[in-house]
Amino acid sequence: MTMIRRLTAAAFGLGALAAATSVQAQELRLAVTDIVGLENLQREYAPFQKILSEKSGMKVQLFPVPSRTAAVEALNAKKVDLVLTGPAEYVVFKKRTDAKLVVGFSRPEYYGSVVTIVGSGIDGVDDLKGKKVALGDVGSTSRHLSPIQVLSDLGVTPKDMQVMHINRNVAVEAMKRGDVAAIGINRTDLPGLAKRFPDVVFKVIARGRDLPNDVLLAGPHVSDDTVAKMKKVFSENSQALIDAVLLGPDENQKFRGMAFIPTIADKDYNYVRKMYATIGQPQYADFVGN
Repeated sequence: MTMIRRLTAAAFGLGALAAATSVQAQELRLAVTDIVGLENLQREYAPFQKILSEKSGMKVQLFPVPSRTAAVEALNAKKVDLVLTGPAEYVVFKKRTDAKLVVGFSRPEYYGSVVTIVGSGIDGVDDLKGKKVALGDVGSTSRHLSPIQVLSDLGVTPKDMQVMHINRNVAVEAMKRGDVAAIGINRTDLPGLAKRFPDVVFKVIARGRDLPNDVLLAGPHVSDDTVAKMKKVFSENSQALIDAVLLGPDENQKFRGMAFIPTIADKDYNYVRKMYATIGQPQYADFVGN
């Protein structure tokens, strides 16, 4: 083989390798922490996946994970590139993966509340001391951590109450019997409860501050250029991507009225870190209730 042919072959080989690397770099695997199973994930996020792929020019693939811990492990193992998760989960991801913030998924009027029943004798948070308070799933940002924190901010700590974690419909029945003094819910729960229990007049005795956004994260192995490109895609195609998210028929309806927030920062989640400390998890290195 002549010197020219050798150089040509070498150049072709390097070009092919670069092309292969480029193609590989255009594939991103996306996980969503609060949806289990590929069928459920596709039902909620296939339209979003399709639009994000088209607008970014990258092949975005949905990657189901069985739990939040599995999502962390997948991100660390580079099996997943992007993760959509909630604020309580974000602080653990950041602690364990050094993930990069891409964009926030806002949830309008996203906050936790503490609610009781008119006529129960509970007029304020101080009346809950020594009483049973029912909260949602352990680790839920809006149904567990936020209600606990707002009570703590008002001077009623977890040690002052008997905290229970039960289904909110069951909790309302318990309130009606006088077995539970109050329940912790998020804002979107109240209209549904009022409709389900038309004989009950609910009273909000504590409202939490607006919670930080859900967030799309990129693994530390994802290049800064790719993260910047994704931010630009969300900025330039906001309405199309929002419409695609809202095509998800069930879980995604919590995002109705949403906007994408490109300017989120790690410090925005310090209030969530405070919640972890309030429940006795000041290191926020593990998911509670996983």
